[in-house]
Amino acid sequence: MALLPILRYPDARLHTSAAPVAVVDDGIRQLVSDMAETMYEAPGIGLAATQVNVHQRVIVIDVSEDKSALLALINPEIIERDGEQTGEEGCLSVPGIYEKVTRAEHVRVRALNERGERFELDAHGLLAVCIQHEVDHLDGKVFVEYLSSLKVNLIKRKLAKKARITA
Repeated sequence: MALLPILRYPDARLHTSAAPVAVVDDGIRQLVSDMAETMYEAPGIGLAATQVNVHQRVIVIDVSEDKSALLALINPEIIERDGEQTGEEGCLSVPGIYEKVTRAEHVRVRALNERGERFELDAHGLLAVCIQHEVDHLDGKVFVEYLSSLKVNLIKRKLAKKARITA
């Protein structure tokens, strides 16, 4: 396993649409393993391959308290969404920034697992938010883009200032 570097907003590569995975093979399984290690170390509850500059449709999520429920979604596709919830979101690619975003309360997602088997999953609450957030990454969208342009510009300036300080 290896820790992968996480791209930071506003890196243009975060706006790349990820390509579907053609075959779930050992390379994809290694990617899932490396992404999980990176997510746990960061620490976070979700990570999309786009965030580690791999532009394939792979996400890992673990919303459990004890980090015991790793979920890998390969070629995830949200096939149903309903309800509405608003909550504070953060992102490993936008460190230190937390803002309120409105998303569906429930989603049904279809994906492949690490063995290449197709499955469907109903998700509610935090898991539903996390799935939507990570699928957005695969589509080249970062959560701050749900905010006003004024807030996005403030966030960009804050991140640029933080980068200058830590450089």
